[in-house]
Amino acid sequence: MNILKKISGNVLYIIAQLISLILGGLMKIIETIVTLTSNIGRGLLSLVSLGGFLLLIFLGPLGIVLLLNPITILIVLFFIVFPILGTKFVSYLKYLKYTITEFLFDGANYLIEGRKRRFESFSEYGNKYKKMEEDRKRKEYRERQEQQQREWEERFRQWYEYQNYQNRNSGYGGYSGYGNGQTYVNPSIEFKNKYEKSCDLLGVGYNADKYEIKLAYRKKAKEYHPDINKSPDSTEKFQKINDAYEFLSDANIERYKTI
Repeated sequence: MNILKKISGNVLYIIAQLISLILGGLMKIIETIVTLTSNIGRGLLSLVSLGGFLLLIFLGPLGIVLLLNPITILIVLFFIVFPILGTKFVSYLKYLKYTITEFLFDGANYLIEGRKRRFESFSEYGNKYKKMEEDRKRKEYRERQEQQQREWEERFRQWYEYQNYQNRNSGYGGYSGYGNGQTYVNPSIEFKNKYEKSCDLLGVGYNADKYEIKLAYRKKAKEYHPDINKSPDSTEKFQKINDAYEFLSDANIERYKTI
């Protein structure tokens, strides 16, 4: 009986490895195609926007016919829509790969070593993956915010040091160099512009607190989430909304008040 269990466990282990290999290869192929079609799509959009204008000028009605040709429209739509659908499909394959292989690996370990399964049902492995993805996204969000904050702090620090150096040496023959002659630009103007642009994007006032910003972000994110909003530019807008929300951190809210 134990031998049969071990044989079954080894078979499950091999099946899990094969599924992992197949799905991993499929994901790489689709990701490559998505990258290529995305690049071609951007090129086609530029070409159509420029070439379409030229066609209308030189060919007149014939240019309109060519632009509105179903084949032309289908080709353009394919290169716009496929990268979006391909990215979603890759995300789904990642979910499947983790859920199926972890379920099978746990089953194999149970049969070979008698090790207890981590979860009782198949769906719990899927829930585990979703939680891991949420944790990963939260971690990446925190890291981006911290990195962004460090960059702004460094820029302001360099500017203040430069200003202090200028003030100390302003009486020495009008010399205004700093170190090896490097100069710095006041980052306050760029910071203020970016802050106000982010507020405009989320639709909040420049004096909004973190709770108003969070509420506005949730509303905008829901409106432009690619799973809900099917317009071609929804992914780009959704990313801009996320970037704006990341920039409007507690530290940057306080910094804006002091500028």
